[in-house]
Amino acid sequence: MIVLGIYGSPRKNGNSDLLLDQVLEGAKSAGAEIRKVYVRDLKISGCRECGGCDKTGECVVQDEMINIYPFLWDSQIIFLSSPIFFYGLPGQAKMLVDRSQAMWSKRRLEKSPEQRRSYDHGRGYLIAVGATKGKNLFEGAQLTARYFFDALDKSYEGGLLYRAIEGKGTITNHPTALKEAFDLGVTAVRSLDV
Repeated sequence: MIVLGIYGSPRKNGNSDLLLDQVLEGAKSAGAEIRKVYVRDLKISGCRECGGCDKTGECVVQDEMINIYPFLWDSQIIFLSSPIFFYGLPGQAKMLVDRSQAMWSKRRLEKSPEQRRSYDHGRGYLIAVGATKGKNLFEGAQLTARYFFDALDKSYEGGLLYRAIEGKGTITNHPTALKEAFDLGVTAVRSLDV
């Protein structure tokens, strides 16, 4: 089983990175093969909304995203980890999500509307950390994650969301977060393995 971790933060070794590290350790301990994508290191542009993928399911923009599409499609489980910027994903992560329009076109071409009601390519999870305590803090990111995974033909399974975590590395002071992250990795793999 292939598990992909998408590190969506522009900050290296920040709170969302630390959580995803633990999730992937848990998944690895349950027998998964781990792949990692660091969005901050990719040289990709945003979606041009040119319609080039509409008839083929393949993006016409030739940049580093062409190397990421197989990971997105072939992974049975994807964990998207990100801080919250203005109640949503940071721009770097959002560019990767937006460029997944090609994957939506591929799915639309391969499956009828009826078939698109089910997911045949696995599951997706969101790990998000925000500095504030706002009631709606994660709503934007959760909606984005839900439809990102839908485009990839994966069900959205929720994840881990932590409020009031701001300084770099302060998630390590949370009494249960790192264990919860490890356990999520284990549980996600075992539940799909059944």
